[in-house]
Parts: sequence; C-alpha cells; structure tokens
Amino acid sequence: MFLARVEGSVVATKKDPAMSGRKLLLLRPQLVDDKDPTRFKAGSNTIIAVDSVGAGLGEMVLFCQGSSARLAPGMREAPVDAVIIGIVDSVDVLGQQIFSARTS
Repeated sequence: MFLARVEGSVVATKKDPAMSGRKLLLLRPQLVDDKDPTRFKAGSNTIIAVDSVGAGLGEMVLFCQGSSARLAPGMREAPVDAVIIGIVDSVDVLGQQIFSARTS
C-alpha cells in the first residue's frame, strides 16, 4: 500500500467495458521526507487509480498497485493497475502526527 494525495480526475468516455462507470482519479504519491520526517514530500510521478471508496480532490488516500489492485471488490475482471482502497484520517511517524484530515 502507498499514500497519495488526490490531485485531479480523469475522464475517458471510450474505455474497456469492464471500466464502465468507474471513477478515475489522478494521484501524487506522498513520501516521508528523509531530511525532515515530520513532513511529506511529493513523489515525482503521478498515477491514475480507480476510486473504490468515494475519495475527493485534495484528500490523502491509500492505494495499492499490481495484482493487489485486482483483489479489491469488483476489480477482478477489470484491467486496473491501481485502486484507491482507503481515505486517510491521520499519519504518525516516529510518534509524531504529520498528517490529520481534520486540519488539512
């Protein structure tokens, strides 16, 4: 599993039939900053993921990739590589809270 922030959405009107009706979101992975572990730094890549939990713009989410993504409910027959599987409430690193959905 990985952490990411939802940065946008993707609309594709023509797609594989197994993807019909699925919301696609653009994610930016979030990494704990190795120089300052009390904060995140944005990853350099973006990922398109199927939303299975109703996430929205700006939220911190958990996502999985690869064969694990197809284990999410309803994804077994879909050609997906990344699925959002949770909306994050808080993140603690080394005993210190570095993210809270209540304050962001």
